[in-house]
Amino acid sequence: MWKDFKEFAFKGNVMDLAVAVVIGAAFGKIVSSLVENIITPLIGILVGGIDFTGLMFKVGGAKVTYGVFLQNVFDFLIIAFAIFMVLRVLTKLKREKAEEEKEEVVDPKEELLREIRDLLKEQKVD
Repeated sequence: MWKDFKEFAFKGNVMDLAVAVVIGAAFGKIVSSLVENIITPLIGILVGGIDFTGLMFKVGGAKVTYGVFLQNVFDFLIIAFAIFMVLRVLTKLKREKAEEEKEEVVDPKEELLREIRDLLKEQKVD
C-alpha cells in the first residue's frame, strides 16, 4: 500500500497539480490586490463609490445581507474582466511574436524562378 501511495503522490501529474495550486494561490493574491487597490477605486470614482455591502433586510431575528453577495458578484466580474484583458494582451503579443518567427517556406521551384528572374534583370542592365 505504501508503494502504491508513493507512486501516486510522486507521479508527475500530482506534482504538477500541487505546483499549479501553489502558483494559483499566489496569483490569486496578485489579482485580488490589483482589483482591491487599483481597479475598484478607479471604478468607484467612475460610478460614484457604489458599495453594495450595506444592503440587507431582516426576517424575524435574522439579517439577510444580500448586499455582500452582490458586492462579491461585482468583484468577481471585475476580476474576470481584468484577467480577460491581461490574457488578451498576452495572447496578442504571443501571436505577433509567432508571426515574426514564422519562417517563409519557399517552394524550391519558386526560389529557382526568382533566381532566373534576378539573372535576367542583371542581363538587361548590362
